[in-house]
Amino acid sequence: MNTGPNATVGVPGEGTGELSYVYAVGREGPALDGLAARLPGVDGRPLRPVGGGGLCALVSPVPADTFSERGLTAQMEDLDRLEAVARAHHAVVDAAFAETSVLPMRLATVYLDDTRVADMLVRQRSEFQELLGRLEGHVELGVKVYADPRTAAVTASAPAAATPSGGGAGRAYLRQRQAQQRDSQDVYRAASDLAARAARLAEGVAASRAVHRPQQGQLAARAGVNVANEAYLVPREHTAQLHRDLSALAEGTPGVAIEVTGPWAPYSFATAVVAEGAGGGGPR
Repeated sequence: MNTGPNATVGVPGEGTGELSYVYAVGREGPALDGLAARLPGVDGRPLRPVGGGGLCALVSPVPADTFSERGLTAQMEDLDRLEAVARAHHAVVDAAFAETSVLPMRLATVYLDDTRVADMLVRQRSEFQELLGRLEGHVELGVKVYADPRTAAVTASAPAAATPSGGGAGRAYLRQRQAQQRDSQDVYRAASDLAARAARLAEGVAASRAVHRPQQGQLAARAGVNVANEAYLVPREHTAQLHRDLSALAEGTPGVAIEVTGPWAPYSFATAVVAEGAGGGGPR
């Protein structure tokens, strides 16, 4: 790649109806140049490296109409389309992370052209270099804790007693409902306790912690209520052991589940610094 802080970069967006979609930022060098030559981006469009300030951004062209502010809003409301864009985005980031340290950009980060991408790299060079140094040798583990009183009830269920008739039936129903509420509260309490234990365990190893909003509705990956959704920045050499230790925490706790994912590229720990170029809201 023949681009640097003062180099002239191409401007494919001008007059072509295209924008520059940015996936990740890393250090300039053969690792990202080689990846760009063999990996497609969103909708199968070719990747290209864009340099500036000793850094390299992985970029692909996208249609200006569908990635404008209005177009992005429509895409974010179409779950099938959103999934397709997200898969392509994460495939590029994951492949780049397997080659070298990179800072993942947020989904749908777009610029008007490559010149503006290069300008962004030069402008934020110090922040990017500092963050790349801090994340070097680390990966992200995701930890989600779920409470599901229904599975606890099934696990602990006993043969149902015969239902009394008359006034006794009403009192029996109330006692049953009260018992169910107590059981449900116990499960949520156990889930909260488990989330706290997971945090203590991870913080003994992790370099940093990110607390996300619990997932609900279609974003929730499994049954039950997501009561904790966190991410940890973990030295690569401790990843496997911490993954095993966290996964074992929910054993023997009916109605409570823990989901440990990763290792991932450090999405949760890179986006604060790249907020200027963060996705959403249309091209920059």
